Amino acid sequence: MVMTAAANTTVTDAVPSPVVLDAVTKRYGRRRGAVPALDGVSLTFAAGSFTAVLGVSGSGKSTLLQCAAGLERTTSGRVQLCGQDLSQLSQRKQAVLRRQRVGFVFQDLNLLPELTVAENIALPLRLDHRRARRDDVEYAAARVGLDGGQLRRRPAELSGGQQQRVAIARALITRPEVIFADEPTGALDPHTAVGVLRLLRGAADGTTVVIVTHDPQVTRFCDRAVFLQGGRVDRVLPAPEPALVARCLHELGERGGAAQPAPGQAASAQAGWGQAGWGRP
Repeated sequence: MVMTAAANTTVTDAVPSPVVLDAVTKRYGRRRGAVPALDGVSLTFAAGSFTAVLGVSGSGKSTLLQCAAGLERTTSGRVQLCGQDLSQLSQRKQAVLRRQRVGFVFQDLNLLPELTVAENIALPLRLDHRRARRDDVEYAAARVGLDGGQLRRRPAELSGGQQQRVAIARALITRPEVIFADEPTGALDPHTAVGVLRLLRGAADGTTVVIVTHDPQVTRFCDRAVFLQGGRVDRVLPAPEPALVARCLHELGERGGAAQPAPGQAASAQAGWGQAGWGRP
């Protein structure tokens, strides 16, 4: 069953939803030349849910994650993250919120080559002036299948799949309420990608996970798939099956083609994820 954007996409739960977007619009450029990357998006991501956000290039997928995480300021609308209205928080307080309650997994990993695996995993704690206990680091590593010997290595000494496990362990170390992942398996072969997604699904039990992806196979592990087209929610697919997801993506591509990113959209997204939104320690 496919629900269109006209259907109610908000899930009511006894537990407050940690990510809520209410009529969010994001425009790049000014005045008549302004281009909407998001156009009146309203979505709720329930506690413990595992959601894929899909669409053709330029549909607004990464911008949605940017705005949901507070890495991009919305033009209009409201974003609530972990119960906080982001418009009411300063940039410093938003950075503290992300460090303490949000995890990030990136396609380009953003692992620091000069640090050991253990030091990379502990980085969010160090930036938040919290002690990184050895037991906590080892526990986060064990949840994604990394052993003690690998913790002493540098990222360059690991395979691509192992490096992605380090990135997931780093996202888990603060025991976040939300994990945002932007194309986390984009650089991996299909077999390794499935293993990484299975680990993320299992290790993040109870955490809300929002994944931007172009790969229908990712939805094997998801509770819901959200499709964007032209910056709007086109449809929501509960209990998605990869074959149906692929057909939906093909339909969107045939309907509108691959849109070009709005001026400044791609550069802004790259800068935001590159900084991880943690702020200065």
